Amino acid sequence: MPSERLSVVVTRRLPEAVETRMTELFDVRLRTDDTPMSRGALAEAMRGADVLVPTITDTIDQGLLSQAGERVKLIANFGAGVDNVDVQTARQRGILVSNTPGVLTEDTADMTMALILAVTRRIPEGLAVMQAGHWDGWAPTALLGGRVGGRRLGILGMGRIGQAVARRAAVFGMQIHYHNRKRLRPEIEEDLEATYWESLDQMVSRMDVISINCPHTPSTFHLMNARRLKLVKKSAVIVNTSRGEVIDENALTRMLRAAEIAGAGLDVYEHGTDVNPRLRELRNVVLLPHMGSATEEGRAEMGEKVIINIKTFADGHRPPDLVVPAML
Repeated sequence: MPSERLSVVVTRRLPEAVETRMTELFDVRLRTDDTPMSRGALAEAMRGADVLVPTITDTIDQGLLSQAGERVKLIANFGAGVDNVDVQTARQRGILVSNTPGVLTEDTADMTMALILAVTRRIPEGLAVMQAGHWDGWAPTALLGGRVGGRRLGILGMGRIGQAVARRAAVFGMQIHYHNRKRLRPEIEEDLEATYWESLDQMVSRMDVISINCPHTPSTFHLMNARRLKLVKKSAVIVNTSRGEVIDENALTRMLRAAEIAGAGLDVYEHGTDVNPRLRELRNVVLLPHMGSATEEGRAEMGEKVIINIKTFADGHRPPDLVVPAML
């Protein structure tokens, strides 16, 4: 790379401290508003910069990469997931891709537990009663929820976040079960007191709470499809803080409406902001606007990783969080 400062384009507003540090280190173009860039603007940005810093709201697909030109050499994604970037095509075009793994583990696990408690203890319903001024006092049968202690938790995807969820759930007295592409090492299973299920069908049919913690890949798209959702117990709760595409949202909505599944806590949706309107009508569903990683600490650490990846690349070295197609 040339000795002058790298030209960097950031597609969304980032925490002020992160933007300030980027300005000190790079020739950076920041956004003045916090709206997603159009495809045309993204293509123009890649043609005129050495580094693009997108977020999960930016789809960097084959079509867009074909318009990238020859200048851009690094896509430093501001996010742990990279399903918004066609990594294979990028690498074929000589463009490296990096991400920000690890920094959002604890925050997302916290939100998973929050949703489990919110759904099973009917917290949003109680909040709505209070905010509407309809509370007439304590009653023995009012807003009865369920105790989480002793319930079976089935974790779908036992990576960093899945394991962090398991540790939290164990403190609440839940029994930990999991399905994963690869079984954990015996010492990790023992530490987590987790039971492995080779068959996902068998696991979901026996769980009281199911937590989705796997990434979105071609093999996990609609992993919880209509057929598999029908295996879930009517008394069970499903929580998703990973990627919306892992669940068939329409099938889940139908089953929730028919009381074939007791409840759901969702932080992500199959079609992004286009949430199934029938989900909003259900009392047994808690919907959040993709808040799983939304902590000041987490966003700052994400920014630090992006900066380190760019700076390492600028110094002629491999970015520490380089993503390669084989990892996906």
